[in-house]
Amino acid sequence: MPVLPIRLGVNIDHVATVRNARGGRHPDPVKAAEAAIAAGADGITAHLREDRRHMLDADVALLKERIDKPLNLEMAATDEMVRIARQLKPHAACIVPERRQERTTEGGLDAAANEDALRGVVGELADAGIRVSLFIAAEPAQIEAAVKIGAPVIEIHTGTWCDAVTGGQPASAEFDRIVRGAALANSAGLEVHAGHGLDFSTAEAIAALPEVVELNIGHFLIGQAILVGLAAAVRSMRAAMDRGRARAAARSRNGAA
Repeated sequence: MPVLPIRLGVNIDHVATVRNARGGRHPDPVKAAEAAIAAGADGITAHLREDRRHMLDADVALLKERIDKPLNLEMAATDEMVRIARQLKPHAACIVPERRQERTTEGGLDAAANEDALRGVVGELADAGIRVSLFIAAEPAQIEAAVKIGAPVIEIHTGTWCDAVTGGQPASAEFDRIVRGAALANSAGLEVHAGHGLDFSTAEAIAALPEVVELNIGHFLIGQAILVGLAAAVRSMRAAMDRGRARAAARSRNGAA
């Protein structure tokens, strides 16, 4: 298959987490988004949670107004969030599972068990001109459900694999599941994104999968930014993804599977 360029979406939620720890306006998530874009990010992701634990309504409104790259709004499939998204009109919305007691999004959305409800949410957002993705595990049942629901995009949850890699646990089976899921989704006509838990090495590996055309990365980049600055972290991530993509292109030229 042709190897398309791969996009980097930078999730700036945890810039807001740091700001909210003390209150006030610093650090400013919008300025962080602008810095990430200047360093090579292709878009910005922000998760507006029900409890507003990091991004606030004013943050996403300012992002939509001020950044010159696509805004991807992560959101739960609730009436409140659908209303906000339809008013905000971001470029894209990624539907994610959400529980108040979790530290961050844990696992993928169960699209297979919620087809009817999600079909309505996807339809409402699409009617507002918003491109919708579903954040799901790389499981055939979830991918098939995404097709039935009518979402044009899926984002594969990479967290389980990343946790195994960083924890020194066997990870090949989980990676193989991601590989198969990406291929299945692509063959079904879905655009394939991936994210959660990615660092430089795991992002490079995922970028080598030709079916995946976008990575959304947040926590690692914001943590790395504390050590080296956000611009340097984004540039290093962009370079890692480009190395992975170069491998995919080389395999394609050589006719390798």
